[in-house]
Amino acid sequence: MNATWEQIPGGKLKAILTLVLVIVIVLVVVIASSIVKIGGNQVGIVEKKLGGGSLPEGRILAVNGENGIQAQLLAPGWQLFYWPWQYEISKEPMVEIKEGFIGLVQTADGRSLPPDTIYAPEWKEPDKMLNAEYFLSEGNGFKGPQLSVLKPGKYRINTKLFTVKAVPVVNVRVGTVAVIKSNVGEVVEAKDRLVEVGQRGVWNKPLGEGQYYLNTKAYEVTLMSIRQTKVSYTAEMERGERGKAQPRRPITVRSADGYTFPVDVRITYRIDRKDAPRVVAMIGDGELVLTKLVTPRVRSTFRDNAEKVKALDYVQNRSKQGQQSTAMLRKELAGYGITILEISIGNVGDEKTLGRLLKTQTDREIALQEQATFEEQQRAAEKQKALTKTQQEAEEEKRLATAAYGVKIAEQDKQKKIIAAQAEAEQVKLIAAAKAQAYRLISDVIGSNNAALIEIMKLVSSEKIRITPEVMVGGSSGGMTDALMGTVLRGMLDKGSSAGKKK
Repeated sequence: MNATWEQIPGGKLKAILTLVLVIVIVLVVVIASSIVKIGGNQVGIVEKKLGGGSLPEGRILAVNGENGIQAQLLAPGWQLFYWPWQYEISKEPMVEIKEGFIGLVQTADGRSLPPDTIYAPEWKEPDKMLNAEYFLSEGNGFKGPQLSVLKPGKYRINTKLFTVKAVPVVNVRVGTVAVIKSNVGEVVEAKDRLVEVGQRGVWNKPLGEGQYYLNTKAYEVTLMSIRQTKVSYTAEMERGERGKAQPRRPITVRSADGYTFPVDVRITYRIDRKDAPRVVAMIGDGELVLTKLVTPRVRSTFRDNAEKVKALDYVQNRSKQGQQSTAMLRKELAGYGITILEISIGNVGDEKTLGRLLKTQTDREIALQEQATFEEQQRAAEKQKALTKTQQEAEEEKRLATAAYGVKIAEQDKQKKIIAAQAEAEQVKLIAAAKAQAYRLISDVIGSNNAALIEIMKLVSSEKIRITPEVMVGGSSGGMTDALMGTVLRGMLDKGSSAGKKK
């Protein structure tokens, strides 16, 4: 018989409602206890306690729901039905790899590594590797160190399977190369201790400037400077190319005549890019090159060369010693891939070791310099004497030339005057001849007396002669002529006498 809510006594109805409420509350509490919230920067790792059965032997994480740590992660958000009595949930922060770093990955579960390998092969799709469920199932992932690395970023990974260690990226700066020694890859017979890129061993080609996401456990990186390296073997502290202050003791040598003394040596060398792998394969990094190869070779070379000469010869010919040592070291170190650029010798010996020898040499040098000075002064005096003589001879030659030139000029003036006199005489002669001819012609026409009278009158006119007859004029024509001529002659004599007095 069916009963309605109205037919149920009030006491029973209240009890039923109370029971329903309790059941609902219990269900809510039970369901609430199965709710798990995973934050946005978290992952949820699940460990199953009951109801899944045992894990296969050798496995650490469950893939098919077995009891134990589950491979599958809980994503961020609210997750239901993870009862506390059946599951234990641990919340882990996301794995973050910061800029300038990479993540080296180690796995705690998976297949055993192949024989003769210590790193699991590199994943072509790293994201699939980080999926623990895929890694342990169809991905057939290997247990142990992974060759693949995590680049900078945040990752949701199962930290019970993957352990990640952040290490710096390989940063190859300007003036530096990275030589790689690979611990993975095909095993081949090395040629000159070098192998091709990708094979196991020291790669024959270095990496140039840049950043590289390399597993620095699987690929051992040796940074090598290809700039010039300067080293000074002196008593002073000097700072090298790598910025580390290191004492460089001077090189102590022993000469053929038994003197032991220090020599300051400065050397500059470089490792070429193409030679860097060979240097690393044979010796090691730059510090080992300097301490284990360059320094011992430099010291032994200078000592060997010093044993062949006397101390004084060494001091006097240190440039020659530097050249010999440079040639020997270049040839010897070239076999290791090191190029010697320059070697120079500074101070040789000191007061304690070569003081007496150097003083003797100094005195000798002073004496030689004084002698050279005296000889130079003597040569200068001889030159001055020769110069004075030359100057005197030049002066005499000048005077002689002047006198000769004067004689020549006088001779020329004499000849000039003679020629002028001859010309004048010839002119006078010609004029006189012309006048005589003219006079004869006139005389032939008018008579000699009349012609003479005309000439006298010309003289009287041209010479401005005063005519004062002082003689008696006779009856004959000749007397008149004689009187005039006498007067003219007297006038000319008076004019000549006056001119003489003026002089």
